[in-house]
Amino acid sequence: MMHRALIFSSLNPIYSQLSTTKASPDSAVFPKRDGAWIGPPPVFRLQNYKRTLLPPLCVASDSVANQPKMASQDEQDPRISKISSAIRVIPNFPKPGIMFQDITTLLLDTKAFRDTIDLFVERYGGKDISVVAGIEARGFIFGPPIALAIGAKFVPMRKPNKLPGEVISEEYSLEYGTDKMEMHVGAVQAGERALIIDDLIATGGTLCAAIKLLERIGAHVVECACVIELPELKGRERLGDKPLFVLVSST
Repeated sequence: MMHRALIFSSLNPIYSQLSTTKASPDSAVFPKRDGAWIGPPPVFRLQNYKRTLLPPLCVASDSVANQPKMASQDEQDPRISKISSAIRVIPNFPKPGIMFQDITTLLLDTKAFRDTIDLFVERYGGKDISVVAGIEARGFIFGPPIALAIGAKFVPMRKPNKLPGEVISEEYSLEYGTDKMEMHVGAVQAGERALIIDDLIATGGTLCAAIKLLERIGAHVVECACVIELPELKGRERLGDKPLFVLVSST
């Protein structure tokens, strides 16, 4: 019977942190089909292992260019630059002077889209979040896969007269006039830990309304998360002490 020796490749990032007891050819070990070892099992020890900490919950980012750029807290993650480059900027849409951040091109790039979801899942998995609240409409794109991955329910937060059941609503200010955000009564319970998701934060009005809605029923908003931030519109400041996490920053 042929046995195959275990080989630890030096390409594996943990290889450099492993040490093994030196063995002579006579004491080499091989796995059997039943999972046991022929000879004494190898001993592996971690050397100078350092735990990598997650970035802080609320990190400001600055921007000086018209194209999206990496948020400062994730500059070492190569996925961020790919996500940023997948977002198309369309000038003068929907009206003159607006630089529209078009995420439809991000959705066409399956790798960048998956990386976007993965970055949020890596951040919020294990945080005991039971509610992912998505803001209409593009929060409905990113929210459900994040909710499924971290084991939370998804709650849509919609414009008026879109939800069929009994709703609770919150009014917020627009540049000209006001609007409302609504959520089904009973969708979120007091004491639940919630994450609010949207594609972009501009002035912060919709995020503020979502926070107020959830806090009115006694939920704890852990953090707000967006793919893109327009920092010149100072939406982050409107959130007060509520943490905000973004992937890319743009003007």
